[in-house]
Amino acid sequence: MKGIYVMENVRLIKLSKEYKDELIEMIEEWKKDQIENNTNQSPWSIFKNDCSDFDYYLENLELKNPRDGLVPDSTFFLLDEKRNRLLGAVNIRHYLNESLLRTGGHIGDGIRPSERRKGYATEMIRLALLECKKLNIDKVLITCDKTNIGSKKSIINNGGIFESEVQTEEGNIIERYWIDNK
Repeated sequence: MKGIYVMENVRLIKLSKEYKDELIEMIEEWKKDQIENNTNQSPWSIFKNDCSDFDYYLENLELKNPRDGLVPDSTFFLLDEKRNRLLGAVNIRHYLNESLLRTGGHIGDGIRPSERRKGYATEMIRLALLECKKLNIDKVLITCDKTNIGSKKSIINNGGIFESEVQTEEGNIIERYWIDNK
């Protein structure tokens, strides 16, 4: 990962009650963009529950034990400390099942619409890879929709090596990248 510029004043945090208002604002902005521009819900973990019931949302943000074809995961939010603003989120799957190995990968991430194209996704992935190290994930799979040029650049900027393309049941082409995280 030579040449990656490390951004100051941004860090990954675990969500807490302190950031309730910032989370709701970010989710509302994101959902509006999804309706208007048909953008995806990545990472899915931050959209799976209604954030208006914040206590429930917080309790069910991460999966601690595998169930229903899902694996344990950790969700972090990228915080701009100067502005006290949530910029995006990243979900790290602790290991891969068959579905994640095919199309999901270890890391799902997204930047809120108003903060895209500013380098935050590259930085968030860099920080997520440090979290993956703590989980002893030495080889990290990250996938993206073939049409998502920004996501592809963020993955490659973090050392992602293209392996293959797969087609989902819906007909989308997913690109698969591996990052040596040793």
